[in-house]
Amino acid sequence: MAEVMHAGVFTCRSNTPITEVARRMVEHDASALVVTDDQGYLLGVVTRTDLVTLRAFDEYWIEMSAEHAMVRQVITIPPQATIREASRLIVDKTIHRLVVVQQEGERLRPVGILSQTDIVRDMAQS
Repeated sequence: MAEVMHAGVFTCRSNTPITEVARRMVEHDASALVVTDDQGYLLGVVTRTDLVTLRAFDEYWIEMSAEHAMVRQVITIPPQATIREASRLIVDKTIHRLVVVQQEGERLRPVGILSQTDIVRDMAQS
């Protein structure tokens, strides 16, 4: 799976203003940002859908930060997993992407993203 995933991740901190989160997504043409702590460990994920939902239902969205929009229960997978395992997890959890993480003790360090698009692209190249 390591050869199919996007190595590296676009990140923000939990206190990053929502406007900055949106700007980074646009700047990097990313559909999600991984939220990390100061040491680079996983705290959550903010997706475009999370931002649109926040805008639709909260009139004070402009004053908020990533922690207000992020999903804390992130579905993760290790880099040594297979594409088939990743595909099943995406289907079973009805999600669009997995955060690929390296376990460091009790903490998780994000090392990549595997999206539905990555899987389809891999299928097309087979």
